[in-house]
Parts: sequence; C-alpha cells; structure tokens
Amino acid sequence: MPDDFTVPGGALPEQGAAIAIVGLSCRLPQAPDPAAFWQLLTDGRSAVSATPPDRWRGEAGRTAGLRHGAFLDGVDRFDAAFFGISPREAASMDPQQRLMLELAWESLEDAMTVPADLAGRAVGVFVGAIGDDYAALLHDHGPEAVDQHSLTGTSRGIIANRISYALGLRGPSLTVDAAQASALVAVHLACESLLSGESDVAMAGGVNLNLATATAVETERFGGLSPDGRCYTFDARANGYVRGEGGGFVVLKPLARAVADGDRIYCVIRGSAMNNDGATDGLTVPSADAQRDVMRLAHDRAGLAPGSVQYVELHGTGTKVGDPVEAASVSAALATARTDGPLQVGSAKTNVGHLEGAAGIVGLIKTALSVRHRRLPASLNYETPNPMIDPVALNIEVRTEPGPWPRPDAPLVAGVNSFGMGGTNCHVVVTEPPRTAGEPVVDPAPEAEPATGARATAGAGAADGRVVPWVLSARDRTALRAQAAALRTAVEERRLDPVEVGWSLLTTRSSFEHRAVVLGSDREELLDGLAAVAGEDPAPLAVTGRTTGVPGKTVFVFPGHGTQWPGMGLALMDTSPVFAEHLHACDQALRPHTGWSLLDVLRAEPGAPDLNRVDVVQPAIFAVTVALARTWQHHGIHPDAVIGHSQGEIAAAHIAGALTLHDAARTITHRGLIAHTITDTGGMAAIPLPPDQITPLPPGLTIAAHNSPHNTVVSGDLTTLHTLITHY
Repeated sequence: MPDDFTVPGGALPEQGAAIAIVGLSCRLPQAPDPAAFWQLLTDGRSAVSATPPDRWRGEAGRTAGLRHGAFLDGVDRFDAAFFGISPREAASMDPQQRLMLELAWESLEDAMTVPADLAGRAVGVFVGAIGDDYAALLHDHGPEAVDQHSLTGTSRGIIANRISYALGLRGPSLTVDAAQASALVAVHLACESLLSGESDVAMAGGVNLNLATATAVETERFGGLSPDGRCYTFDARANGYVRGEGGGFVVLKPLARAVADGDRIYCVIRGSAMNNDGATDGLTVPSADAQRDVMRLAHDRAGLAPGSVQYVELHGTGTKVGDPVEAASVSAALATARTDGPLQVGSAKTNVGHLEGAAGIVGLIKTALSVRHRRLPASLNYETPNPMIDPVALNIEVRTEPGPWPRPDAPLVAGVNSFGMGGTNCHVVVTEPPRTAGEPVVDPAPEAEPATGARATAGAGAADGRVVPWVLSARDRTALRAQAAALRTAVEERRLDPVEVGWSLLTTRSSFEHRAVVLGSDREELLDGLAAVAGEDPAPLAVTGRTTGVPGKTVFVFPGHGTQWPGMGLALMDTSPVFAEHLHACDQALRPHTGWSLLDVLRAEPGAPDLNRVDVVQPAIFAVTVALARTWQHHGIHPDAVIGHSQGEIAAAHIAGALTLHDAARTITHRGLIAHTITDTGGMAAIPLPPDQITPLPPGLTIAAHNSPHNTVVSGDLTTLHTLITHY
C-alpha cells in the first residue's frame, strides 16, 4: 500500500490483514437499497408496521407478539428470466434464494464490477441464513406439491451455491447457520478466506424472510418477542424484539488490492473474531465474559487499542436478559479504556427490527454507511436506561440524536456485534478507509452519493460542451425503460457528473440485448433523452434497439466520403501517442504521392489544400480511420472482420493485411485523383427504395450502390438524375 495514506488526527495500522468493503446492497423494510436505508436511518424512522393480513393463518395474527413486524413488499416477485431460470423452477425456489441472487448482482454493480468479469475466478460467496419457512409452506401442501426442482429450491445450503452457479464463481460457496450471529459470521469467514488467499474477492451477507405461521408462533412462544412491536434497546421498557426481514451483501477485497484498483471504499474491516459462550445458566443465556473476550480478540487482531473505538453497533435485541449482559461486555472490553468521553452505542434493530440470521449484515451495512457519511444516526426507542444498566458507571452512551462522530478529527473506529442464541458470538472492527495525505476530510452529503453501480462523483452539471453518450442495456424493453427512468431520477436527485456517469455506464455495467444510447452536451439534454427512452418517445438524441445476439464478434466498419470534419483527429493526436504515431506514419506514406502534408490539411494551415477537395479528403479519411483502427488494436480491440465503403474499402484491406501501408497509400491517392478528374461530369443520389422499385432506370443512369434493403444509390447524367429525384 502507498506510504502516503493516512487518516485525520492519527494513523491506523497498515496491516496486510485489512479488508475493504467496496460494494453494498440491501433490501430492507421501507428501504429497497442502501441509499434508502441511509435515509431511513438519518430520518430516525421505524419500518415496523401492522402485520399484513396474508402473513399468518388462524389465530396467530392476533397474538400480541405477532401483531407487528418489519416486512418487505413483494417477496413473491422475482425476475426469473434475468437469471435464465424457468418460471417453473422459480416457483419452487425459496424466495431467500431469489432475493440473494438479486442482491448479489446489485452489490457487484455497486462495486463497479461487471458480474461476467468474475466468471471462473476464485470469488467466495458466504451467506448467513437460519430459516426454512418456504420449505415448511411447501410441505404443508403434501407430496403432490413436490416436483423435480423442490430439493434444490428449498435447500438452505443452495442459497450461496445458487449465486456461484449463476455467476460462474469458483471460490468457496456456503450458507452459514450460527443462529442470529450467522450473517456476521459469514463476513468473518469471508475475510478469513481472503486473507488465506483462498478467495481474491468475496461476497458476504445474510437473508431472513418470515413466511411460515408455525415459525412465527414458535418464536412468539419462546418468549423473545415484544408485545409492543418495538425493540427498546438498553431502555427500561425492554421486553423483547420485533421481527424483521430482508437481506444484504457486502463485496470484500484485500485493502491493498482495492487501493491499487482505485475502488470506492466504504470502510475497512481491520479485524474480526468469533467464539462461543460455552456452559452458562442455560443454552440461550449469554455470557458477558465470552462477549468481552470476542471483542478483545477482534481488536487485538486489528492492532487497535480498545480506547480508540468511538461507536459500537450493538446486537441490541432489547431483551431483559440480553441487554444488561451486552452492556457489561462492551464496557469491559472497550468503554472503560476510553479517556475522552463515553463510548457511543446504538442498534439498527430499533429501525428495521431483528432480522435474526441476517441481523449482523444489517448492523455492518449501517456502520459502513455511517463511516462513509461520517455521521452517526440515532438509535430509536431510548428514554430511560434499563435499571440493570448504569451508563455512567459503564462509560457508555446510547446515541439518541443524529450527527457527527464523537471525534471526527480522530480515526473513525467502530465495532459491530452479533450474537446467536446458542452462544455463538462475533465481533467485527471497522475503520474509515485510507486516503491520500493532504486530502481534505469531506462529509459526503446524501444527495452527492454515487448512484448504484456508477463510478460517478459530485460534479458540474455540464459536459463542457462535449457530446457525451449514456449507454443503457436490459434484458427486455420494459426493463430498459425502467433503467432509463431510474437513472434519470438518480441524476436529478444527486450532483452526478455527466462525463463520469457516461464512463461508468459504459465500463462498469453488464451489456444485455436491449440497448439505448442517449447523447447530450449538457445535463438537460441527457435528461430529456432519458425521459424519451423511459416513455418510448421518439427523440433526435436517443436511439434504442436490440442486438442480434451473436456473441464475441467485432467488426471494424470503415466509412467513405462525407464523414470528414475540419480539425478531425487533432484532439486525439494531442492526447493519444499511439494515434499520433500512426497518423504520422500515414502522412509519411501519403506525402510522396500527394505532395502535401496531411497534418497541415487537418490543421487548415495557410497554403494547405482544402480538406473538402475530393483528392484531398479521400486520403485524409483513410489516414484518420487507419490510425483509429491501430489505436483500438493497441488497446486490445481486435476485429474478427473488416468492411469498408468507397475509399473505406482500401483502409479495410490494409487493416486486414491485404495491402501494405505503402500500397494502400498509393491506391487511395490515385483513387482520389481519378475522382477529381471527373468532378462535375455526373452525379449520385441516394433513393430510399429497393432497386426493384426504381428500375428500369432512364437512359444515362445506373445503379451505383445497394446500401441497404431500402436504400439504393443511382449515378449518371446530372440533368436526368435531377428529374429522377423530383419523381421520387
């Protein structure tokens, strides 16, 4: 890692064990993506609502602990065709598999990684999940509901495998069940896989969907649910938790690799650890000593002093037994070492409920966003401390107001807890990412955040007069329209630079069959083009279409007369040494036959012949297109075929190897001279009809070219040609 990476107010240890979070995705109650989740957190909103009437059967919905929850909308919806899955197989798939497929894709897009580029690589997939509700629902319908897809569709272990299969990933792939600690344990295992070299990239996350009545009743009768439908974390009213559902992923890379790749880094995992409570007063009774030890071990691995921690994202279920134990363990491990104020704590469960097997990934994503934005959201539902928790004596403070970190001038360091009811404890240490020495600390405003999957930054509203393409693609027309609408909303709501958005769309997104290209020289033109694509309205600067579906073929098309413009190629010659080298080579090859300088013509130097003269423009177009083709080849774009029109045929023949540069230069020069000698002796006209609809032609005219099924070029006597044009 470069030596000039620092953090404000001090230095973090530069250890090879550091892991960067470079991508996020989540689908949470009232928060379909990370931006919406951050908005929910900063607004201090609760996503808890009355239980939908179609969730629980019989009397269960009227039980106090099941009257409320934090639920996802549309858990039955899934774009099976996008992943190449048949409708019948999709119907047999656990919605947890479906959701994590979508979130895996979204997390890679957020990491600005084209999923197809990972195929065949050692990319690990680690998913925390503990529920089999969909399998229970299937079995309720008896053996006749089972088909050939049911075994894989309802197997929890397949959740991670389904992602590896869909994306062609060759790294470890496993579903982790460590009870409520599962998702954070998945993150811990993913980090270990990266550090050992087993994986070079990893995705880690968790999922939880509450679908089966029997599971809901089991949870309620266990005694852990709040009859109020709230998580009162560390509060005197703590009486259990409210169930939540959803899922999330983080994309992980070794920090040194992420820095070298120029990735956007949300935060850095400096260390993690897991252990177990062992023998306690009961199977589900937590151990303060074990929780303390796992936190100390994680911070020891991180190489950070416990007193450097500014915030801990609690497991924080809001239970009478669990909260005092966690408060005591956090204090013993971290808070008592602080000398500059109490350790601040909070819990995302107060916003979206307890996602059980996925709870840890929710806490980690919240913390990553808090580091990214350099702000801490409030923890809800806290008024009076639990009588068994003395915040002053423990040196802890529940964060009740949103705002900056306690010490924003010091390195931002946080811990994330997740504990399973069987005694599995996991803790992850998170810090801010490194930045170049001298780079100012900026608190990113929410509206300045890059759009999902776009390497876009806060910037100007114009493209500096340059025409910028925004390229979109999708599996079908409906999805293409949705892509255009979503991008338009993102650009309108955030300060996104048009040029960087164009670069991101072109280089960091997957390409599908249905395409659209929007052109514009400023933000408004581009937004108007997106609106046209979204509404399927015609627009001069928006083009839509569909690919032929032939993969892996590249064709260079060399144009003919009419593609020139004054100063063409000059800007590229100044910025691309490769292009300049080949343009000079063409100039040297042409000059013995032309007697003039190509570069003087392009620059419109005094005394140079006019570019629009036919014997000048043909060699000029030849030279520029040949230099362009050589530049593309230099950058790894090699044609499977070449094709040319008019003088473009000569350029195509040279690139194909049929003509040397010397022979091609002599041929194009003499072709231009011949064309010059017959100027004004005849003419050509393009007729937008097929040949059989314009023949027989009058005497003096002939078909010169058949450009397309509906376009024919006619040449010959000028007077007769004008008469023909008037007729058509």
